[in-house]
Amino acid sequence: MFENYKTFKTTFAGRELMVETGKVCGLANGSCWVHYGETVVMVNVTASAKPREGVDFFPLAVDYEEKLYAVGKIPGGYLKREGRPSEKAILNSRVVDRPMRPLFPKDMRNDVAIVMTVLAVDPETQPEIIAMIGASIAVSISDIPWNGPIGGISVGLVDGEIVLMPDAKQRAKSDLQLTVASSEKKVVMIEAGANEVDDDTMLKAIMAGHEEINKSLIPFIKQIQAEIGKPKFSFPSMEVDHDLFEAIQNKYTEQVKFALDTDDKNVREERLQPIKDAIHAEFDEQYPDKAAMIDECIYKLQKFIVRRWLLDEQKRVDGRGMDEMRPLAAEVGLLPRVHGSGLFTRGQTQVMTITTLGPVSDSQKLDGIDEEETKRYMHHYNFPAYSVGETKASRGPGRREIGHGALAQRALEPVIPPVEEFPYAIRLVSEVLSSNGSTSQASICGSTLSLMDAGVPIKSPVAGISCGLITEGDRWMTMVDIQGLEDFFGDMDFKVAGTKKGITAIQMDLKIHGLTPEIIKEAFAKTHKARNYILDEVMLPVIAEPRPELSKYAPKMLSTIVPVDKIREVIGSGGKVIQKICAECDVTIDIEDDGHCYVAGIDIEKCRRAMDIIDTIVNDPEPGSYYSGRVTRIMDFGAFVEIAPGKEGLVHISQLDIKRTENVTDVVNVGDIVKVKVLEIDDKGRLNLSRREALIDLDGAVPENVLPEKQPRRERSDRPRGDRPRRDRNDRH
Repeated sequence: MFENYKTFKTTFAGRELMVETGKVCGLANGSCWVHYGETVVMVNVTASAKPREGVDFFPLAVDYEEKLYAVGKIPGGYLKREGRPSEKAILNSRVVDRPMRPLFPKDMRNDVAIVMTVLAVDPETQPEIIAMIGASIAVSISDIPWNGPIGGISVGLVDGEIVLMPDAKQRAKSDLQLTVASSEKKVVMIEAGANEVDDDTMLKAIMAGHEEINKSLIPFIKQIQAEIGKPKFSFPSMEVDHDLFEAIQNKYTEQVKFALDTDDKNVREERLQPIKDAIHAEFDEQYPDKAAMIDECIYKLQKFIVRRWLLDEQKRVDGRGMDEMRPLAAEVGLLPRVHGSGLFTRGQTQVMTITTLGPVSDSQKLDGIDEEETKRYMHHYNFPAYSVGETKASRGPGRREIGHGALAQRALEPVIPPVEEFPYAIRLVSEVLSSNGSTSQASICGSTLSLMDAGVPIKSPVAGISCGLITEGDRWMTMVDIQGLEDFFGDMDFKVAGTKKGITAIQMDLKIHGLTPEIIKEAFAKTHKARNYILDEVMLPVIAEPRPELSKYAPKMLSTIVPVDKIREVIGSGGKVIQKICAECDVTIDIEDDGHCYVAGIDIEKCRRAMDIIDTIVNDPEPGSYYSGRVTRIMDFGAFVEIAPGKEGLVHISQLDIKRTENVTDVVNVGDIVKVKVLEIDDKGRLNLSRREALIDLDGAVPENVLPEKQPRRERSDRPRGDRPRRDRNDRH
């Protein structure tokens, strides 16, 4: 029945990789199942029979589909089925899109869709890498024109050693999470998060991945293609009319050169618009129904001029040198009441980031195929239309915004303090106010400023910068801090973020068939030098270190560890105890299964009061210990004070104040919060408390009938607590 069914096997990074074809999805242009360990990913690729009308780009769609049955989960929510792609799925789609797209013919306009469906997940392997390999195989054996194949690999750094395709335990302690995609000769995509890894180690890791791909994957995929690959179909080329382009080039080159030769994006657009109008007025009648092609010729002419300037004259459109950055500026504390804010400006690129702190319970809960269930540090990136002078309504974040937010998050994650040191959920929102290139890197700089302004004790400040590339045959050159035109018309946007010590994140967008080791090495050197300059000359002079205190509007957080067998007592039946503490102290309390307990509130004293109550529940009171308690009842002979839910003691009238007390209500009333000292616990477990002793010991109060020369002195800072002078608790006066 399945006469076309075939399997292919190879060894990849020490484990067997198996590919199945010809059994399912027979109507797709190309299809395969890829097995690696117990991870299985199905990839299907299809192409439209005809080009899409009215588009000036190659319409490629890449979708990475997570199915929760792959990990034995039922989706949450009312519908109990997968909905919109998760953030991780969108990021994985982008990781596959970036190395695949440059290898399709640039003049093809047929729609192409690559769908990667995760069918089963082995926690020891990363399904996104298997999906990338499957996408390369599916397109290679299809009839869709493509200049592949490519391969993908994950690289880790464990105890200083480079590890290929690390397993779950290795990934947990790895200082590097690197994804490399490469063709037979060149690296075509790099995506990395790192714990301040130095440039040389990063380059070695990239090349180690490239070598394994060349050894194991590229020959394997070529073998499959040679055996079962289909002939590639022909397509109508959408290349511009050469006669039309030459006519525009011959007449308008000098005018376009003048329009482009400015560092102001607005001036450039003002100069270009009348030239575009003149070109359309001249050629629209001669080339009817080809307005889009005329626009493409204008774009191509701008690209030709910018690239010739860079390659032949080492001239940039704004007059800078190749290693020179645009004017830089930094500012913090822009907004009142927010917990932290920072503004970073690079030329006409400007990003403001706002920090918000919250209790750990505000962490994002994830419903995906990964083992991670919550995300404590969140970074969101917004790119509104007004940032590029366009007029359109906001429709929520797209894939690009999600990708840039994730890149900034990855860059800063290594310096975020652990929850044990800083028990907060952290949300950063980067608002792009103006865009003329490298907004993602500006958001990293602005985020560092905002975190430090908020008082988050980050380990080191992080800066980001991009490096561009122009190639022509064997000629190539790089330039730092690319602006919009250099990004549009160049061959690479190599984004690198990090501290002075090393790299924390990389994202490489490429429009050509790959990079050599020499290009990567030069990009690392230039971006490292630029990062250090940004930190030393721009950011640190504005705020040298995190503020010592949080904003008064930020929640105050205290943490402790509750013994697991005592968690039930803190929560109480139906949550009554913890709810009572929260209501009484105006705080929120989060207790994790392992006993970590976090108390959050605006008033630090109320947080401490809640912590005291929890401590009292967990640890039985001892004579000599101090507590804050609430007066619950008034009697003629004293007041009852609750120091924790279910733990109440009597403050005798003689122990209410340092002076003689006639009426209990002269000193306290129901609902008052008072400091008390445990005097004794009788044989029935009842607590005898003293407000008087607490006032003397903690506040240095002096009983009214004690002569000055016999007044008990408040202990000095160098006197042990146990050496304090004590009055006999039975002496009322």
